[in-house]
This record gives sequence, structure tokens and C-alpha cells, in this order.
Amino acid sequence: MTNSQTKSAKKTTGVKNIRPAEPIEPPKPRSRILIVDDHPAVREGLALRIEGQPDLEVCGQAADVPEALRAVPATRPDIAVVDISLKSGNGLDLIKRLKTHPHPVRILVWSMHGENLYAERALRAGAAGYITKEEATDQIIEAIRQVRDGKVYLSDRMKEHMLKRAVTHAANPIRSPVEDLSDRELEVFQMIGQGLDTQSIAKKMFLSPKTVETYVSRIKKKLDLASSRELLQRAAQWEMTKA
Repeated sequence: MTNSQTKSAKKTTGVKNIRPAEPIEPPKPRSRILIVDDHPAVREGLALRIEGQPDLEVCGQAADVPEALRAVPATRPDIAVVDISLKSGNGLDLIKRLKTHPHPVRILVWSMHGENLYAERALRAGAAGYITKEEATDQIIEAIRQVRDGKVYLSDRMKEHMLKRAVTHAANPIRSPVEDLSDRELEVFQMIGQGLDTQSIAKKMFLSPKTVETYVSRIKKKLDLASSRELLQRAAQWEMTKA
């Protein structure tokens, strides 16, 4: 073989050894978030924070239970971020209804209400996490991702509280009487503390005034209160200090 033939063969061999370019994987779809909160400014602020993330996007917003129930089939979210207090209805009630909804959605509660009373109720209702609005905004993003990934999100403080409670409950079952109220009774109690009358509570909860009065009677009995005046005072005091 001549020198020119040898060089030509080497060049040909070199061309054959070039590795083809690796295929570029398409980007993963972003997780879809529905925000349910009765304050437009709060919804918009959280939406801006979420839209700045490469793996998350806001698919819809709602101010109350009816809007949220309409938004779920229309927007098909992966996660709903839900407040406890809504324009009408209640976040705990919404969680229970979403858990039986044909479209599966994981739920994270993001609320101004303190964890000690509401976090366990939210988890029992079907939520996968609870975070207060006092937390830094980057923490809500972390909470959303954990819930999306199938984990349960609670603050370290709440995890410790629940663990201590589980360990000591049998030996020392000391509870606030308010903790013994049902979710509906607690909702009525909260609204009484906010100064709402029976008619207003009934309208907001989509109940009859007579049903609200029944809840009021049960609350008085559980809290050992003799009059509506005592109930109003107790509810107002609790509303000021619960967080």
C-alpha cells in the first residue's frame, strides 16, 4: 500500500469513529397549581412566585369552595394550595370534597391560622401538608414540591408537637375544650368570634339559620357556657389569640 493510500485509509477510519450527537430529552411538564384563597392580592403574589419556578405553573385561581370545585375539572391541577378561611365555605370542607372528586389532586393548606389547632384537622380531612403564611415565601415552594412528590409537609415544630402529643396523650390527655369541637362547630365558633350573626353565618356556610343555631347549642355545651353573651366573649377572645 502506498503512503497516500495509507493516509486515506486513516482519514476514513477517523470519520467512522466520530460519535453521533446524543438526543436532547424534551423538558418535563410543569406541575399545575390551583390557588384557593379569598384575598386577590395574596393569590397574585403567590402566583408570581410560582410562575418564576421552572417546574411549576399556575393553572387557576379561586376565592371560595364553589369556584374551586368548578376550577378543578376545568384546569386539572396536580396540586391545590388551599386557605382555611375562604370567601364562602371553608377550606376543611373543600379538602373533604376534593378527596372524593373524580379528578385526583393533592392538597397543601397555606393559612394564617396556627398549626396547633388546624394542621391535624387538615391532615385528617385529606390534605398532604400544612404551612402557615408566616413562613418565608421560598418555603411555600419547597412545601409544594414535597407534596407533589408524594410526601407530607409539616414544619419541624409541628412534627415535634404531634410526636410529643402521640407519646404523652394516653398518660396526660390534656386538651383545650376548643379542640373537641367538630370542624363545623369550630367554623361557627370562629365566625362568632369575628362578629358574624346567625343569618350571616348561615349564608356563608350555605346552611339554614336553624342548623347554625343547633351548632351554637352544641358549642355552648362543649365549652360549658351558659349564655350567648359568654359564647361571644369566649369566641372573640379565642379569635384574637388563636394564631
